[in-house]
Amino acid sequence: MTEKKSTIAALFLALGLLGGSASASELYLVDAHSQIDHFVDRSIIVPLLDKAGIRHVILSTRGKVKPAQITGFAAKHPDRITAAVRTKGGSYTKNKPRYYKTLKKQLAMPGFGAMAEVIMWHAQKGNLAPEQVVAPDDKRVQVALKGAIDKGWPFIVHIEFAASLSAETFMIKMEAMLAKHPDHPFALIHMGQLEAEEVTRLLAKHQNLYFLTSVSNPTITKFSNQPWVDLFDGGASLAPRWKDLFNKYPDHFILAFDNVWEKQWSSEYVVQADLWRGALGELPPDVASKVAHENAERLWKLPTAQ
Repeated sequence: MTEKKSTIAALFLALGLLGGSASASELYLVDAHSQIDHFVDRSIIVPLLDKAGIRHVILSTRGKVKPAQITGFAAKHPDRITAAVRTKGGSYTKNKPRYYKTLKKQLAMPGFGAMAEVIMWHAQKGNLAPEQVVAPDDKRVQVALKGAIDKGWPFIVHIEFAASLSAETFMIKMEAMLAKHPDHPFALIHMGQLEAEEVTRLLAKHQNLYFLTSVSNPTITKFSNQPWVDLFDGGASLAPRWKDLFNKYPDHFILAFDNVWEKQWSSEYVVQADLWRGALGELPPDVASKVAHENAERLWKLPTAQ
């Protein structure tokens, strides 16, 4: 075990989260955005969802996973997996014709039920993920947005505002996009790296804006040099300012984890699910259910528990 893994394990132990798994009587979860690549063994995903108490996941792809592979996987597990149209990749970053061709092909396929995040500002993450900057009014974004609107799918915006060198400009352009399509839902992944004050301002102004909670808990934030927002109080509870916002805008926060790497499809997923289930359990039951699963089920028209 590496030093980093040992530290993570120590944190999990301190939070009382190692070794836990959900029972049928506990709050069930929906993961509104995670990813797999060709290194992930797809046969482990549904058993891992069971262990984590996650009823459903909206799944997008990276690497060498073909569209037919993810739609075929979802077709085998329609109550557990929704396939998301892929947008990211070299052709998107470089604005190549292949991006538009592949996007059009996927949108014409019957097996997709969502669209993956659309990268607009992505800070470099070591040697694994390069910086990407694509403005909200860029053709690449607008073509994907039209596809999502035509399908009735929420549009997931990936802008890391805290890391962005053009945060003010990107905020103006994002808000213009929200205002232009007031009846269509938009979701900021990773909470947009925004603090509670700015989230409050945006929610008061834009009724069609939602926030995905991915990469916003201490199992991630304590071990990253990126300016992710941490919704927790240093332990296993939501910070008071975020509890207040969840209670004030319960329809606008959506649970998501955004697994990216093979190593995240492991006990780490279960630990994060247990952490979130415990934190949401401290909220009023109706609020907890909305954040945990109801908002995702409503917006993406997912199958619900009987």
